[in-house]
Amino acid sequence: MRILVFQHVDVEHPGIFRTFWHEAGIAWDAVEVDAGELIPPLDPYDLLVVMGGPMDVWQEGEHPWLVAEKAAIRSWVHGLKRPYLGVCLGHQLLAEAIGGTIGPGTTEVGITPIALTAEGRADPLLKGLDEPLDTFQWHSAEASNLPAEAVVLAGNGACAIQALRYGAAYGLQFHVEITDQTIADWHAIPAYAASLREALGPDGLSRIETDTTQRLAAFNRTARTINDNLMRLVAAHLAPTP
Repeated sequence: MRILVFQHVDVEHPGIFRTFWHEAGIAWDAVEVDAGELIPPLDPYDLLVVMGGPMDVWQEGEHPWLVAEKAAIRSWVHGLKRPYLGVCLGHQLLAEAIGGTIGPGTTEVGITPIALTAEGRADPLLKGLDEPLDTFQWHSAEASNLPAEAVVLAGNGACAIQALRYGAAYGLQFHVEITDQTIADWHAIPAYAASLREALGPDGLSRIETDTTQRLAAFNRTARTINDNLMRLVAAHLAPTP
């Protein structure tokens, strides 16, 4: 199995998934698209993972590399039809690639619960998760108006599409990859610091650090479950058809 990862800022990487992949001996390559790194040929890869970032899907003028990234995602999802996992911005990029709408939404920063839909409870990626599920959020945009072929797997009052499935592709608006370094790394990004103040007030940093530390073990268990489920989905996709 080979994994290709698109990153949009160097500190927003696969996080704890790196540990899981190392344990399993899985090779993966990261492309820092915001730094001008070129997207390689897609065919050698079995899974595409697209991470978050402080930019928005519609900011092609400010971030022209989004054009090539979006084209690669469309090619992956519609052409190769191989497994895909998008997190936060990666979730929104998937939603746009399949014909959905992305726009400003309610700012969510910190720990919020989400509820699985009936389809989500039956979905193999989300199998074994707690319900309601506490999640770590850091976003101000959201997806809407998905095509009929897309399936909404989870949502909450602030963001109706917290998880989606389209064929073999999945998007998660929330962050499952966080580690004990995530908040410090992300708070150093001005756009993220501003959204934290907007959502949680001037003492938000100390509160989110405390809350996240208390729940980090549970978040990491969720990440392990999703990763294990995802690896089974990729393995099934790679299995030869009888």
